[in-house]
Order: sequence, then C-alpha cells, then structure tokens
Amino acid sequence: MKKVLLACIVLGLCGSAAYAADGAKLYKKCIACHGKDASKVPPGGTVASNTLSEEEIVKALHGYKDGSFGGKAKATMKGQVKKLSDDDIKALAKYIKSL
Repeated sequence: MKKVLLACIVLGLCGSAAYAADGAKLYKKCIACHGKDASKVPPGGTVASNTLSEEEIVKALHGYKDGSFGGKAKATMKGQVKKLSDDDIKALAKYIKSL
C-alpha cells in the first residue's frame, strides 16, 4: 500500500510539472496587438508591456480578469485573459520580461 501511495505522489508531482504554463505559447495570442517583443503600445493602451515589471504585468492581467483594471482596452483584454490561470498569468509575465 505504501508503494502505491508513494507512486501516486511521485506521479502527481511529475504530472503537475508536465502541465506547467508555457509563457511563449500563451504570448502568441498577444503578438498582434503587443508586438513580437512586447514593445508595441497596443490599441487603447498607454505603455508597451515590455516597459512594465513582472509584478506590474501580473497585477494588470489579474485586474483585467476581475474587471478592476483597464481603460479603453478593458473589455478586449478581459476576454483575452478570462481563461488564464494564476500560473498562466505568472508564466506570461515572466515570458514578456524575457523578451
């Protein structure tokens, strides 16, 4: 029984890594408005994403998701981020800062 429990724990831990968010893959949906290197000021935006810190990007994405952040692009961005998990948002912010 202990071996079965240990195997389940190990598989669970390894399995979660296999499903880790991929910031590069997630960012592909953002390129049209934000540019390949996140240096483009998007329509309705005021700054390029690559000028923000990772923490600012995370805060903005969470804000778009819950409706507490955004100007002219608020509705568009809310639709873009509504299905992102917390891990997706962190991975996306980390990827943007790596560009």
